[in-house]
Amino acid sequence: MAIAIDERTTVFGNKMVVTGTYAATDTSIDLSGLLSSIDMGVVTPTTALAPQNLEEGSAADASDAAPFTLGEFATVSGTTITVNTPGAAQATMGGTFLAIGNRG
Repeated sequence: MAIAIDERTTVFGNKMVVTGTYAATDTSIDLSGLLSSIDMGVVTPTTALAPQNLEEGSAADASDAAPFTLGEFATVSGTTITVNTPGAAQATMGGTFLAIGNRG
């Protein structure tokens, strides 16, 4: 895992903003060392995912009128951000993340 957390976090009241980067191989970002819970998690990939035919669950081909080009997205559970892709066979691309939550 190549999670890098920025050294300077922002604190307001009992809330903390944590930013950093994740690598293409990372599928989860554990922030339990900094936060007791996450209110919001956002991932911003550095590149776009390849277009996918979501109806068939396969790569887009010439017969597809308009394949979807969607990016990675985040889901949050407790103190972990999970990086998801729309297609099951798609690999994550890596990028930056932002989390807002209660200080640990």
